[in-house]
Amino acid sequence: MSAKTNAPLLLCFDDELPSARRLAQAANMAVAPIERHRFPDGEIKLRLPTTLPAQVVILRSLNDPNEKLLELLLLAQTARSLGARHLTLVAPYLAYMRQDIAFLPGEAISQRIVGSFLAGLFDAVITVDPHLHRVATLQQALPATDAVALSAAPLLSDWIAAHRPQALLIGPDEEAAQWVAMAAARHGFDHAVCHKLRHGDRSVVVALPALAVRGRQVVLLDDVVSTGHTVARAAQQLLAAGAASVDVAVTHALFSGDALQLMQSAGIGEIWSTDCIAHQSNVVSMAGTLAAALTHLQDRIFSI
Repeated sequence: MSAKTNAPLLLCFDDELPSARRLAQAANMAVAPIERHRFPDGEIKLRLPTTLPAQVVILRSLNDPNEKLLELLLLAQTARSLGARHLTLVAPYLAYMRQDIAFLPGEAISQRIVGSFLAGLFDAVITVDPHLHRVATLQQALPATDAVALSAAPLLSDWIAAHRPQALLIGPDEEAAQWVAMAAARHGFDHAVCHKLRHGDRSVVVALPALAVRGRQVVLLDDVVSTGHTVARAAQQLLAAGAASVDVAVTHALFSGDALQLMQSAGIGEIWSTDCIAHQSNVVSMAGTLAAALTHLQDRIFSI
């Protein structure tokens, strides 16, 4: 079947309509919102377009994930009943990737469970900078037919180069090393990572890398910031060590609770994020990168 005679349709929810429109324009796709109703008892009802093409793309970033995962269950099965034969989930932020092993006996390995759940609903999943630590590939965590992991590091690096051309890139912990190295290589930035010891969700100890930071414009770069405690602690120590400034560049601006205020109180100047999660700090759009991945996937699968 040719994609030219069966153009894909992008479905989205109202709260992500601006992001969906950017993606649809970049990918040259039509976009349609999903009607969503909440009953007084908390249950939800979805209504899709009554006629769907064979190729359907769903945009749903999985911050605040618990109810969204239920939405995807209802949505995917309904889409198939309405004629969709190939479903692609574009989840710029992919939740439940942290827990990749049982750290204590009896713990649920949420990465494996949620990954298998999504793979059972969708033929393809496209995401950005998934938080994979002890797992080498997205396919291992999410065994869909096609599991595509993109990175925002190149575009964040371009933004940093335009605004802090002499930046020193530092990852707030060792897990950020892969993104820091990728961003640094693109523009030749100096880079390093901190060492982090976590005692709880909001209790961390950060040790700075062994390099001179005095007088440097430091940018802390990471895939995700949640509570903000790690970057706040790193920023405080960098400024105490003589850094001229500390800014933050992050793919996923979860920023739960008072995270933004905490970071600003720690002396962080600019906070830059991608639009993987809608937030006032968004400065980098991932629409073009996501659209290119969608186009490549669909051309490969649906070309004659």
